[in-house]
Amino acid sequence: MSEETINSRNTTAVVEAGLAKRYARERRFRLMGVAAVSVSVAFLAFLLISIFAKGIPAFKTTYVKLDITLDQKALRLPEQPSLQDLSRGRYDSAIKKSLLAQFPEVTSRKEKRALYKLVSSYASRQVADALVANPDLLNTTASIWVLADDEVAALARNADYTQNKKDAGTELIRTQIEQLRAEDRIDIRFNWLFFQRGDSREPEAAGIKGAIMGSLYTLMVTLMLSFPIGVAAAVYLEEFAPKNRLTDIIEVNINNLAAVPSIVFGLLGVAVFINFFHLPRSAPLVGGIVLSLMTLPTIIIASRAALKSVPPSIADAALGLGASKIQTITHHVLPLAMPGILTGTIIGMAQALGESAPLLMIGMVAFIVDVPAGVTDPATVLPVQVYLWSDSPERAFTERTSAAIMVLLVFLILMNALAVLLRKQFERRW
Repeated sequence: MSEETINSRNTTAVVEAGLAKRYARERRFRLMGVAAVSVSVAFLAFLLISIFAKGIPAFKTTYVKLDITLDQKALRLPEQPSLQDLSRGRYDSAIKKSLLAQFPEVTSRKEKRALYKLVSSYASRQVADALVANPDLLNTTASIWVLADDEVAALARNADYTQNKKDAGTELIRTQIEQLRAEDRIDIRFNWLFFQRGDSREPEAAGIKGAIMGSLYTLMVTLMLSFPIGVAAAVYLEEFAPKNRLTDIIEVNINNLAAVPSIVFGLLGVAVFINFFHLPRSAPLVGGIVLSLMTLPTIIIASRAALKSVPPSIADAALGLGASKIQTITHHVLPLAMPGILTGTIIGMAQALGESAPLLMIGMVAFIVDVPAGVTDPATVLPVQVYLWSDSPERAFTERTSAAIMVLLVFLILMNALAVLLRKQFERRW
């Protein structure tokens, strides 16, 4: 065998060994990537399963049917009560008498206190609403479905919030629930109150309508301010601004603002809009202004990228046909860049929807019962509502917290899906 053949075989062996090592490294790299993705998906699945498992019970609530005697004198109503008088009657004592009549074996003071906790404190409001809806019920005994207490609702679903499951009070409540169930006086329904009411100290009566409306008003103010200002700034910087040191500084600062912690914008809102301009505290107006400042860099950066993606030949053709600079931009460049601009705007709005730190700084962490009717009314938003409920001592608020997170995730998914659909619908290829 010649020396040339031996050298050729040695070279081939070296090359094959190198290739084997390279392929082995590639396989290890792929396995590491697959492992990283698998771990990420596992953690995400665990998080979502945990949220959904805790949140689904919040979408169900328990009602108890009581035979309530609506005596006019006992309710301390005038002879000719108006609807306003009916809404202000004293219904607590009527509900207590109905419970005692339903369970005559309850005689001791301790047992009575436990019995009165069978229904929610919101039950008196429900009785008042029933009487306002039908004034003919006055001076009669009416069967009215009222909201059960959160612990009763948990026991009715075979859950338990108590620390000691063999507690005598808990066993008594279980016995009463079984008696009510045997008489068809217990009903588990979809919790519409969760979407119809604002916040409450009682978990069974707490809802997210106030937080949803606050989020909508805040996002409306954010969109009305950030979208036109962001697009106008992007058009100026991309199409009109001279390329000099000043514009370079502005571009660098816009990119830096996109990375500023959101709580800094909250401090700015407190210092400028509340302390200096004296705008109403805890209002969607201030929250929207603060979030628009936070969202502007995202919209400007996305809009500039969309404008750059439009082929220069389109603008050159419009200018060659006699169109002015403004006409070229408004009639040709902006419409073609709009899908990217809208996508960046929706992503920025989705980021604003999930923010809580800047809104905590401007006072939107207050306990708000009433549903806001405008941008200047006191309000809270969904992320802040989640924060408030997660800090509540009642165990039933854990379900409400997870349910509010589920609603927030649905909004975020819908907004991101809308961004994808807009891009697919209006995207142009050249």
